[in-house]
Amino acid sequence: MGKNMHDAPLSGTNPMHDAVTSARDLVDTYLTVLMKPDPEGARQYVAPGLRIRFTGGRAMSDPAQCTAFNQSRYRWVKKRFESTDVVAGATHGLAVVYNRGTLYGEWLDGTPFEGNRYVDRYVVRDGLITEMDVWNDSAEWLLVRAGLASA
Repeated sequence: MGKNMHDAPLSGTNPMHDAVTSARDLVDTYLTVLMKPDPEGARQYVAPGLRIRFTGGRAMSDPAQCTAFNQSRYRWVKKRFESTDVVAGATHGLAVVYNRGTLYGEWLDGTPFEGNRYVDRYVVRDGLITEMDVWNDSAEWLLVRAGLASA
């Protein structure tokens, strides 16, 4: 379900709808807090043993590592959400969620950028994020900026 597709009223309770809404809202809230950046605040939304796979296959286990990586690449960066979609079959025990959109901010040299595509994948178990995969076009953009690739 897309972010704007959950507005229709439902009669009675629908466990699938509740699971989808809960998982989607958890991911949106986590990302909003993480991108402030507030990695300490983001920890309340993740499970012990969190597995993060960042761009380039970088393994991480704590939201603070995401913040540190971003600080090594950007002066500042934010995400403009286009959609947050929960894969069919979600339950309160297990949901897979995709958040996609574009990054905007400034490179370390102060040059602004926007429109940098990203897709994040989350596994939510029992109301907490257990896995986070991050893909974006930043490496490609940096290659172009370095003159090592064409736009």
